[in-house]
Amino acid sequence: MKNYKSFSVTVFALSAIAVFALSSCNMDLYPEDQLSTATYFTSGTALQEYSNYFYRLLPDPETMYAEEGEHFVAPVPNDEMRGIRDVHSGEAYWKKDSWKTLRKINYLLENADQCADIEARNHYVGVAHFFRAYFYFDMLRHFGAVPWYDHVINADDTEALNRPRDSRDVVINNIISDLNQAIDELPATRTTYEVNRWTALALKSRVCLFEGTFRKYHAGTTFNGGSAIYSETLPWEDLLRLSADASLKLMQEGGYSLYNTGNEPYRTLFATLTPQTEEVIWARAYSKDLDIKHNAQAWSVARATGFTKRFADLYLMQDGTPFTAKTRFDTLSYIEVFNSRDRRMAQTIHAPGYIQMGADKSYAVNLQMSLTGYKYIKYIMESTYNTWGGSVCAIPIMRLAEVYLNYAEAKAELGTITQADLDMSVNRLRDRAGVAHLNLSDANAHPDASMISESGYGFSSPVLLASDNKGVILEIRRERLVETPLEGLHYWDIIRWREGHLFTLPRLGLFFPREGKYDLTGDGKANILLSPTKKSGGIGVTCLVFDQDIFLSNGTSGNMVAYKDMIMQWNEDKDYLYPVPITDRTMTMGALTQNPGWIDGVQY
Repeated sequence: MKNYKSFSVTVFALSAIAVFALSSCNMDLYPEDQLSTATYFTSGTALQEYSNYFYRLLPDPETMYAEEGEHFVAPVPNDEMRGIRDVHSGEAYWKKDSWKTLRKINYLLENADQCADIEARNHYVGVAHFFRAYFYFDMLRHFGAVPWYDHVINADDTEALNRPRDSRDVVINNIISDLNQAIDELPATRTTYEVNRWTALALKSRVCLFEGTFRKYHAGTTFNGGSAIYSETLPWEDLLRLSADASLKLMQEGGYSLYNTGNEPYRTLFATLTPQTEEVIWARAYSKDLDIKHNAQAWSVARATGFTKRFADLYLMQDGTPFTAKTRFDTLSYIEVFNSRDRRMAQTIHAPGYIQMGADKSYAVNLQMSLTGYKYIKYIMESTYNTWGGSVCAIPIMRLAEVYLNYAEAKAELGTITQADLDMSVNRLRDRAGVAHLNLSDANAHPDASMISESGYGFSSPVLLASDNKGVILEIRRERLVETPLEGLHYWDIIRWREGHLFTLPRLGLFFPREGKYDLTGDGKANILLSPTKKSGGIGVTCLVFDQDIFLSNGTSGNMVAYKDMIMQWNEDKDYLYPVPITDRTMTMGALTQNPGWIDGVQY
């Protein structure tokens, strides 16, 4: 293919794409000093420039490094976690700008045939198919059934503008069709900032896993029965087979491998200015010079965030046994909980002895800037990036590790997983983490009870509990949770597994048995003093007052508590989908129906 100039995502963010004045005039000649449909789309360069606009659909990085759930807490919980979304909450995701991007995607598809360069035309038609699938997958996750538009809609096309939602079957089948075309049309060249064949395969792996497991775990609920748009006919098994096939093809043919350089490969995979391209399939770039930055670092160092104890307990011992099987695991000290654990734990969470990049000594975790004490260090580079809006590390959107997990989970849910499947996926991740391999027969013979107990992680879906493959499914979920935190996947995992009740569980943190001094660095010297009143703890010791600077579950002892006295809620009958915006329901005179459980007062 011709060597068209490559634009990084940073340039996409700054580029202004021309808005063309298009007419339907029946003329054979076009003014040479004006852009028109017939003259603009005639070159590969023009198709590339036009398709740059599609990258506006990339996720906001804050939806990744600040993703909330029962495993990560923000200073103030969002409405989803509190269960207080109202009928207007869907408007944030049914966005005019996103629909405008869809129109531009369809516009390119309708006009690309004017480009005589077949190779370039196929490339950017593939880009358009990819982004239409990407747009609709986001809509599917939020709203379920939505209207599918595969052509440009004109302002006077009232029939198209007022049409009802298509069924979930129609939407997912069209997404898969678009992805298949993108896989066929996009080049196999690995381009980390631009979509290619492997990006499309990775998205197909993700999409089909989501929809397959959603249908499996939501079968018989209000989201999979009761009307034409919820009565789905595409078997979940077919979708999971598609996910496994796409994953395997990428694993075998994509040429990617796990990043495994240095003593802390998992940590440096995310704390880098440029993506580690051996593993990262697609990434979003940032630049200090272009002043395109994000807040991943400030969210950790300057805001009261943290992982929960429930999440921290998931990390296995290096010998592969559950941490929760240890004697007194619930009352171990901060120093003790990190001993002999999965290496990813201390490369994700501020552990004793943690040294920030560029520094020459460790420092104690700041409990006043964490609601749980388990502070995240993922995406954290040198202190020069600590300022609000100062982060420029690359944000991976898709990487090989997720594809490994998608493959293993799809095969496990189908009941066809083998030890060889685990060895080529999950166990490669465990090798990097320094954890003993997962054994299929052992996992199913001895499922970890803490994963399904209310006092443990709390998975409780009847579909899961009845599975003969329950043990290995639980271990693959564990692997997914500790491998991909703060990557924008977790909320949707809980949604597709039908485990929304987990969002209502208490957010607990580090355990402290009593008032007194504690060492948080492991050097034998106290760093904090927990006390009922403010008093001096000596040089280098910070005094934290109970129920003022720190909140413990039993007042003066117990686990740190985030959101003390706040009640979290989850409605199983409606909260798995967002409400369709009232304005759109009204403008279509009720042709757009509302999702289950949402009462918006629109009378049609």
